[in-house]
Amino acid sequence: MNDTVDTVLIELRTEELPPKSLRLLSESFADAVFSALKAQQFTAEDSVCTPYATPRRLALTITGVAGRQPDRVLERKGPAVAGALDASGNPTRALQGFMRSAAVDLEQLQRVADGKGEYFVARRQQAGEELDVHLAEIVAQALRKLPIPKVMRWGDSEHQFVRPVHGLILLHGERVVPGEVLGLRSDRITRGHRFLSAAEIVVGKPAEYAEKLAAAKVIASFAARRAAIAAQLEAAAGELGARINPADGLLDEVTALVEWPVVYTGEFEAEYLEVPQECLILTMQQNQKYFPLLDAGGKLLNKFLIVANMQVDDPGQIIRGNERVVRPRLSDARFFYNQDRKNGFASRALRLGAVVYHNKLGSLGDRAQRLGRIARGIAEKLGADGKLAEDVGLLAKVDLLTDMVGEFPELQGIMGRYYLLHEGNSAELADAVEQHYRPRFAGDALPRGNIACAAALADKLDALVGFFGIGQLPTGDRDPFGLRRAALGVLRILMETPLPLDLAELIGDARNALNAQGIELAAVDQPLLVFILDRLRGMLRDAGHSIDVIEAVLAQQPTRIDRVPARLAAVAEFQKLPEALALAAANKRIGNILKKAEADLPEPDIALLEEDAEKALFERVLLIAPLVTAHVANEDYADALQVLASVRGEVDRFFEEVMVNVPEPLLRGNRLGLLNVLSRQLNAVADIAKLAV
Repeated sequence: MNDTVDTVLIELRTEELPPKSLRLLSESFADAVFSALKAQQFTAEDSVCTPYATPRRLALTITGVAGRQPDRVLERKGPAVAGALDASGNPTRALQGFMRSAAVDLEQLQRVADGKGEYFVARRQQAGEELDVHLAEIVAQALRKLPIPKVMRWGDSEHQFVRPVHGLILLHGERVVPGEVLGLRSDRITRGHRFLSAAEIVVGKPAEYAEKLAAAKVIASFAARRAAIAAQLEAAAGELGARINPADGLLDEVTALVEWPVVYTGEFEAEYLEVPQECLILTMQQNQKYFPLLDAGGKLLNKFLIVANMQVDDPGQIIRGNERVVRPRLSDARFFYNQDRKNGFASRALRLGAVVYHNKLGSLGDRAQRLGRIARGIAEKLGADGKLAEDVGLLAKVDLLTDMVGEFPELQGIMGRYYLLHEGNSAELADAVEQHYRPRFAGDALPRGNIACAAALADKLDALVGFFGIGQLPTGDRDPFGLRRAALGVLRILMETPLPLDLAELIGDARNALNAQGIELAAVDQPLLVFILDRLRGMLRDAGHSIDVIEAVLAQQPTRIDRVPARLAAVAEFQKLPEALALAAANKRIGNILKKAEADLPEPDIALLEEDAEKALFERVLLIAPLVTAHVANEDYADALQVLASVRGEVDRFFEEVMVNVPEPLLRGNRLGLLNVLSRQLNAVADIAKLAV
């Protein structure tokens, strides 16, 4: 019997794993194994799981793993007592089936009551099992759960994995845990660097795993290897008085390509710098996995950094080989750039009509016309140049037809700016064409200036209204047309710029532009508004606003998104007042009363007021109404809510002394009308009833 508590080491040695998913595979593998060992009670409370990953291995260590599970009481819930016994007290078929499956008889069952009733429970003692019985199967199941889109077979084996496997380590302390995974028997043998280390490595115990691999020129930890690469890149760039173009995704990918990273500096001919640097940076990063270097002003240098998997005394051959490889890529970029400029840019706009945008939403030419119309309308609302905004909309998608964007779709908008400037267009027009895609992702910069904002809003609203109108809504985690991203972009532009535009009007303008082209849309305005406000709800939660304050503001379905932050701040301050909770509860009560009232309530008539409490409330409402209205009109929401706080005493007294739903119709209608007026004031900034939760 093995009761030892020790560290477990698991390593699966493979051929080169997919670099873009190595980090995810490693973390998923470690999480799955750790969770399974924990679920089966092999781990301690303070057990720590450490993942390792290199191009040719997935590994992990877990501290505090027991060699044997503790003895356990297994409990199975059976049928309810009421339906499990017949009138004579004998087991029904349902209970008989449960007893057979649990291998118990009636005397061994226990009755347990909860809030819903009494039911039978089967409990039995189970002795703890050895780690050896479970570890290999836990590893196998973890591998089967990995997020792998495609698996493969190798040799004559029927086993499947993302890449062929060549070695398996299962250690518990110094002991090999017997088992088989993917056709491999467990042992304690691994290998180091493919070229810098030839001998097999015998791992005596988990604690020496990373150290022995490091001696064999393998940094086993993905995080440590990534940090080492980042440090070497920074040092190499610093020696040249340069800085690295930010690229976290590339750093992760390169970390997954090497086991013993060494950074070298390459160079290319300065003549290639005549090509827009975004093109050169993209081709170096995407195609060659190089790190371009920038000067202090952000201008591209004709030098780049190479992360090699080889440490040699004379790296000249490696450097020259990489320089030789990058030149054809840079030449291609220069060729595309020159050809695009030679063929002209604005003339390509005529070809947009031949490219289908969506079979129900017309061509790219149709879309360009819509973008021009919508952008013009938005710009004019902002007091900006409508004609310039229209031109931006008409030209925004032209660079999709260029060779450079065809090769590098990530450059859409960017290349449009370069080509427009080359043909002598204004910087404002060119910049707006580039920026109309913004924000492209969370945290991205917003478009700058009213023209660029108008074009960006037009682009996103046309997509939202169009796809909602033809029923192409996001479902679950599927959003093929990026509508959630578009909605978040609209919200950020309106709220963070900020812009004094009404979201409902913008949706209507976009719908009108589609309808003007004869495109049939389903009723879209309200569903789309709800969809966008739901995205706003998530944004505000992520920003740290309290849920009840968010719900109070969004319950009014605000369409002036630029005013939402001020409303949130005002409601948050109001919530701190001693009157807030009572008024929130009163507002909720008023809302419930009015829901049951007639649709059209009269304005309160002073002549019909009988009780002193309703007269006092009427006078207070009469006093505060113009103040609240003025404060809201001036966007002084905090002041409006402060005024509303003063009505608490009269509201409390009214509900204590006045019966609203009296039999006499005129009296009842007058009191309901008074509450209706009060409700309008209480909800002028937000639905404060939401604060009563």
